Amino acid sequence: MNSVQSRSPQQPDDIVITVPASGMSGVVAAVERVRLAQREWGGRSAAERSAALTAAAQRVDTARDELIALAVREVGKPVTEATAELDRTLAILRYYAQQVFDPAGAVHEPSGTGLLFTRRRPLGVAGLITPWNFPFAIPVWKAAPALAAGNGVVLKPAPQATACAIRLFDLLAGALPDGLVAVVPGYATEGQVLTSTTDVVSFTGSVQAGTVVAARAVTTGVPVQAEMGGHNPAIVLPDADVDRAARHIVAAAYGYAGQKCTATRRIISVGTATEPLREALLMAIDELPCGDPTDPKTACGPVIEATARTRLLAAAREVREAGGHVLAGGTASGNLVAPMLVGGLSEGHALARRETFGPFCLLQPAADLPTAVEMANSGAYGLVSAVYTADLGHALHFVDELQTGLVKVNAPTTGVDFHLPFGGAKASSYGPPEQGKAAMDFYTAVRTVTVQPG
Repeated sequence: MNSVQSRSPQQPDDIVITVPASGMSGVVAAVERVRLAQREWGGRSAAERSAALTAAAQRVDTARDELIALAVREVGKPVTEATAELDRTLAILRYYAQQVFDPAGAVHEPSGTGLLFTRRRPLGVAGLITPWNFPFAIPVWKAAPALAAGNGVVLKPAPQATACAIRLFDLLAGALPDGLVAVVPGYATEGQVLTSTTDVVSFTGSVQAGTVVAARAVTTGVPVQAEMGGHNPAIVLPDADVDRAARHIVAAAYGYAGQKCTATRRIISVGTATEPLREALLMAIDELPCGDPTDPKTACGPVIEATARTRLLAAAREVREAGGHVLAGGTASGNLVAPMLVGGLSEGHALARRETFGPFCLLQPAADLPTAVEMANSGAYGLVSAVYTADLGHALHFVDELQTGLVKVNAPTTGVDFHLPFGGAKASSYGPPEQGKAAMDFYTAVRTVTVQPG
């Protein structure tokens, strides 16, 4: 395709932006421009890099109302959640502005005389491939540590979030050396070229695309991390506060129309928890504010585009054809898909195994604790799980047994702390985790230095 166009999910006739696709030559040129700027940036002091990132945060903060409105318009994010995302974006920038002062190596006792130490150095140009659902936070939680470590950055955003990416990087660029960051709008072709021409690659998106990115990066010999899908379970035990659990689960499953890799997709009710939990879930769904994303009260707005709506309605038909029950939802008005809760499917059914990205959640009963663990660990994904219980022993059992990168106890599957490592298990992730201090390690290479007297 020669151009990239994004449309508002709320008003599909509203074309937010149309720009030329970068193409192969455009990506190569962008990487080379960033590489030239990085050579000088990589040699700057920690204080200079910190000052630049702090200034970048200030520029983003100055444009906060504009950016929030743009996220609501371009990706349909409810305004209250878009505001929270912008606040998080600023916090990430400020966090990494201080991380530059952390030790970049260690001094060791030599086996003989002299000096023995390690030092971390930037890798060069970081290629970032990001999704549309967090148009500011995800690009920044990749770019900020890469920049703090002394790298340059080239971003290939999802087509649906092109305007958000361009405006965000315009703001960052105003506080950084000329040419140090770039955006390359496009599709799979641009992503493939970026993966083949940069020095380190970070991807967030689908398993299908992430697998291709990881394989290409490994072939070219560059470090790669790929954060992919999730089919995340929330387990509710009979001793849990069922009403509280239901509120958490509904918010995690249907907030922003369930368009998060950490959204709850499966609810596993143990023993006698099933009946009261079903009623509490239906009540919480009924009370969930859905509609116009510009309304501060809205929690569940439109899905990103018509193809997503079609896919979700097809899932509802698939449930009914399999003899299951659509307990709530299963309808749509435009791109607004009603929160869908389904039940009555076998554990081996495809919908119990694959990620259905959107406001879709499956209720599954489990006879006992071991069965719940087995069900939670079934399938290919392993991003995040939640367990609701008043028993500390049960909680600790789940922490040890659940095969996910993140485990939440009496807390929703959504929401992560940016100063801690973020990553999943099995098909959900490949390579080192993101965020926190782990990100600074990922974007650097370790040198071991031996110095002997002359």
